[in-house]
Amino acid sequence: MAATQRYDVKDLALAEEGKRRIEWADRQMPVLAAIRDRFEAEQPLAGHRISACLHVTTETANLMRTLQAGGADVVLCASNPLSTQDDVAAALVSEYDVSVFAIKGEDNDTYYAHIEAAVDHKPHFTMDDGADVIGVLHSARREQLGEIIAGTEETTTGVIRLKALEAEGKLGFPIIAVNEAQTKHMFDNRYGTGQSTIDGIIRATNVLIAGKRFVVCGYGWVGRGVASRARGMGAHVIVTEVDPLRALEASMDGFEVLPLERAAAIGDLFCTATGDKHVIARAHMELMKDGAILSNTGHFNVEIEIPALREMAVETKRAREFVEEFKLADGRRLYLVADGRLVNLSAAEGHPALVMDMSFANQALALEYAARHASELDRKVYPVPPEIDSEIARLKLETMGVDIDTLTEEQARYLASWDEGT
Repeated sequence: MAATQRYDVKDLALAEEGKRRIEWADRQMPVLAAIRDRFEAEQPLAGHRISACLHVTTETANLMRTLQAGGADVVLCASNPLSTQDDVAAALVSEYDVSVFAIKGEDNDTYYAHIEAAVDHKPHFTMDDGADVIGVLHSARREQLGEIIAGTEETTTGVIRLKALEAEGKLGFPIIAVNEAQTKHMFDNRYGTGQSTIDGIIRATNVLIAGKRFVVCGYGWVGRGVASRARGMGAHVIVTEVDPLRALEASMDGFEVLPLERAAAIGDLFCTATGDKHVIARAHMELMKDGAILSNTGHFNVEIEIPALREMAVETKRAREFVEEFKLADGRRLYLVADGRLVNLSAAEGHPALVMDMSFANQALALEYAARHASELDRKVYPVPPEIDSEIARLKLETMGVDIDTLTEEQARYLASWDEGT
């Protein structure tokens, strides 16, 4: 067993089970495993300290192992109070010598104390899922900004926050937007979140999806995935949108598209997937029928106006482990899943490892790129270099046993020319 570092986890006795599950996930993550083998030989991150604020899951554990294999000194904290898998946190500390600050169900004060602990690591690189570490560095710890070489950001919500910082000229160091990689958002957001969100809702509620009116708020990559999987389970899916192009796409994909005010009165299950605030507001909840179930698969628990729901309730109680019942004055009952936090990670296990293999391969290679090209990067939000995206896709296909064609010299020349017509 490795010597432990500083940590704050629920119970180190959970480590054995955590290690078993980490190893199981690793077998579904061959691209990241190949990168880990190369990192161990080349040591591209040697001498660097990394502070990572990510969901503490089995897949994240294998990313931490990869960064560590590359020579990095890593500290990990949770990017959501309900997404930590306590056995994984224990195993990372006890079995893999990674410093972890994360406990499932931690209160708000503990959550931010854990982020501060990660920042205390004096990182050269940050790795975020929601920009919380970056937020602390840009507010309470500005004196550390000059020590940061670069960072990565994993999710849509975080990228939005960082682009806002850049637009105001306040971004303190370069960021690579891992979320923008096609091998991330096209697969992780659509296939990973699509499946795991439905999984989380079913685990939390044990309701039958077939025959229900399932309202998906937002038709970005995440909303597309949720809507597709809900339809696959037999639901009548209704999509709400503010973007006319996405609303048109949802309609052309065969979904009913309605304003949320109209959907609110007929929906059985609701799931927000926008990254915005108060998408489901008090006015919508006042229209909902008895027994409506509310959930969120966006990063923060602000998409549902929870304070208003609490004000509306005359009585609240725990209906199931991750379900809170709100009884309203007129007798209707509304149900909130996982306190409105990421339902796929709060009530289930998050994305399948096969999908996270690509997302975390992007994280590892983006960090390697930042380390190698630090002198060339300005204080901007950068996309993942296309060659990284292509290499990850190539490696993934290889591990799946899928072969593809290549262009002939004639075809490549034709596509690059301007003077060849019909």
